[in-house]
Amino acid sequence: MRAMPLLGSVAALLAALLAGCASGPTRTQIAVQNLQTRVSKLESFVTNGSLVQLAQQQDALQAQVRDLRGRVDQLQQANQRLTRQQHDLYDSLDKRVQSLERNRAASPLATQGSASLPGVTSAQEKLYGQDFTALKAGHYTAAAKGFQAFVQKYATSPLAADAEYWLGEAQFVNEDYPAAEQAFRGVLKQWPQSSKAPEAMFDLGNTLIAQGKTAEGRRTLAQVVKRYPDSGAARRAASALASPASN
Repeated sequence: MRAMPLLGSVAALLAALLAGCASGPTRTQIAVQNLQTRVSKLESFVTNGSLVQLAQQQDALQAQVRDLRGRVDQLQQANQRLTRQQHDLYDSLDKRVQSLERNRAASPLATQGSASLPGVTSAQEKLYGQDFTALKAGHYTAAAKGFQAFVQKYATSPLAADAEYWLGEAQFVNEDYPAAEQAFRGVLKQWPQSSKAPEAMFDLGNTLIAQGKTAEGRRTLAQVVKRYPDSGAARRAASALASPASN
């Protein structure tokens, strides 16, 4: 190291100064002796390899900083993918609700004032209608509470499968993903033949991905394509599988 010859020169110079100041002022001798002591400590510091250790520690810290920057970049990319996915899902929910409004035949509920579905009481129809109105208005917390109460009270109603499905949708929008997952799984378990089953499986896949369970979510989306190939849910699942946002 270049520091060693330099320190040796300084030490030699100090020795010469001490020799030349033997008859000089005591204050000068003391100052030179203090300087010589500091140089000796510095020599010991260099000899013990402390500077080398500091350089190694600096390299290690720089490596850690590079690693952390890489992780931050990965997290930012994952957050951007999740944000895009949530936006797409919110947009999908809004379009589906609007579609039901334009074509009430797609909904199990008939238009207000018309005959009810077989097995659906007026009380059930009224409660379901209130909850669906809350959902359309964007009052997702109120809609979720209402649909949950409906399913608990009217578990055997022809509207129960739809209520459970919309419960999951409202919970998803509120970012209560575990609850949404439970609701979508409930539709598939209790009403596998329901018209909402393809949509429930599609939304279950997206809910799993939103929770970081990407591999399981993609497998679920693939099952939508396999089980319900002619459904709108299958087309959206295929599109989601081809999108980088679900990878």
